[in-house]
Amino acid sequence: MGNMRAFEVIGSIAILQHDASGKELKKIANEILKTQKNVKTVLAKKDRVKGRLRTRKLDFIAGIKTKETIHRENNCVMKLNAETCYFSPRLSNERQEVASQVRKKEKVLVMFGGIAPFPIVIAKKQPSSEVYSIELGKECSRYAEENAKLNKLNNIRIIQGDVKRIIPKLKGKIKFGRIVMPRPQLKDTFLKEAFQVAKKGAIINYYDFADEEKIKGIPKIIEAEAKKAKRKIKILKIKKAGNIAPHRFRVRIDFKVI
Repeated sequence: MGNMRAFEVIGSIAILQHDASGKELKKIANEILKTQKNVKTVLAKKDRVKGRLRTRKLDFIAGIKTKETIHRENNCVMKLNAETCYFSPRLSNERQEVASQVRKKEKVLVMFGGIAPFPIVIAKKQPSSEVYSIELGKECSRYAEENAKLNKLNNIRIIQGDVKRIIPKLKGKIKFGRIVMPRPQLKDTFLKEAFQVAKKGAIINYYDFADEEKIKGIPKIIEAEAKKAKRKIKILKIKKAGNIAPHRFRVRIDFKVI
């Protein structure tokens, strides 16, 4: 595509890096609209994803003036506002892989659920499962509720609020056989909360971000947290789930509470 810069596509929206002049951005945007038939809107990132709610500023460049779209993946549809709700289309295979691990009638907790991509793919792939999704952001939770309806799923429960406040309320009422933790880049591991509601034999899919040479250290962090929580664990798998910068990776650690 000639001089076209890298861009990501969410539904009918293409998102460009905001590192060109106005005229050049417009030119690139029009080229994308011409060559990518599914793209109807082109936005450009003004800054990086930041804050606990993982939002980013996006400028409208060309096409239909909107920041809302419907993204399709894994036979599911997901509605969102690309500016106010974090969503990564690159995690589509991860969602499929984690969903395929879910057993029949399993109670699943997804922390930091966002617009509910993990919960929706899991609930659709394993209809007998019961999926709880906790999300801090009010707008993302609203989209999550809408997405459960759009996909005609009645085995998802969306809970809006802070994981640290919600988990103590669930403790003693419900134990989960699987906990999915697609954590943003936060210092807190949130494993203390996960162990409070993990039943014996539970599988935890834990995501972290690390430079290549620090990946080996993640299981040690998990083991130290387990010890604090007086739980025993067994590491099952360490997987690089995509690189986010040169020599820096999103990592998934699957482990069992024994």
